[in-house]
Amino acid sequence: MVQNRDNRERTIKSEITFSGKGLHTGKVANLRLLPASEGCGIIFIRKDISDDAKLPAIAANVSFTKRSTTLQCGDIQVITSEHLLSALYALKIDNVIIEIDNVEVPILDGSAAPYVEAIEKIGVVTQDKEREYIVIDEEITYSKEGEDWWIKALPYDGFELDVTIDFNSKVLGVQRATFNDDSDYADEISFCKTFCFLHEIEPLLKLGLIKGGDLQNALVIAENELSQEEIENYKKMFNLESLTRSEKGFLSHSELIYDNECARHKLLDLIGDISLVGKQIKGKIIAYKSGHKINTEFAEIIRKKYNYNE
Repeated sequence: MVQNRDNRERTIKSEITFSGKGLHTGKVANLRLLPASEGCGIIFIRKDISDDAKLPAIAANVSFTKRSTTLQCGDIQVITSEHLLSALYALKIDNVIIEIDNVEVPILDGSAAPYVEAIEKIGVVTQDKEREYIVIDEEITYSKEGEDWWIKALPYDGFELDVTIDFNSKVLGVQRATFNDDSDYADEISFCKTFCFLHEIEPLLKLGLIKGGDLQNALVIAENELSQEEIENYKKMFNLESLTRSEKGFLSHSELIYDNECARHKLLDLIGDISLVGKQIKGKIIAYKSGHKINTEFAEIIRKKYNYNE
């Protein structure tokens, strides 16, 4: 994939469609990406509500961040926006209308790759308007006393992200991933799937989440060896004929592309969340043990600092 070096705004050449279940609701949604005019930005439209049910993809509209990023304005809500937004932002696509006929964006295979592949196949259009950037001109740090996480933005001539994750996991260990203007998002980041720990599944289901999750759209990490009784229970839960735990600690069907794939997925998420500043950034963002809540709160801090409002 060749990175866009043109400083003009871009949109997609023509309509792109997707269909699939949502990770958390399990509800099937049909999605249409449509070319948009200069200065439009990224806007969701809940077609099942009305043609005017518009929801701009900006940090001020974030309403919920438990295991995904939910956007909401009044009664208009879109769940799990981050993978699609990550693909659009990394491909430097400024203007798109996203029509959806249900509440949650399809999880597809749990990564951003299906979106990237479809966009690259259909192509993009460079528009006439000069792109406006948010230029980080001084260090901005977001942290909370007594909490073991932080995120910061630094001046940088370009765009770069640096993410470190640490779940106190003997399977994952401490992982780091980076991305910049010279990286190949399609090959290095987009294929990296969402993940969770096996011990989290039942609590998340009790919270009404991950109803559409399975071993095809998520990496599942088992910290410990499984007894035969546990294997049988999980086979029933996942509706599988066979189930094993790999030597690396992942359940079968969870094939790793990179050793630091989970950190790369967190980087994918960060790109989607930080896109909610509403403009391309010139700067470097370093995140340590951050998640959707921290990412999106930081995006709103940046928006407010640089007086960018829709």
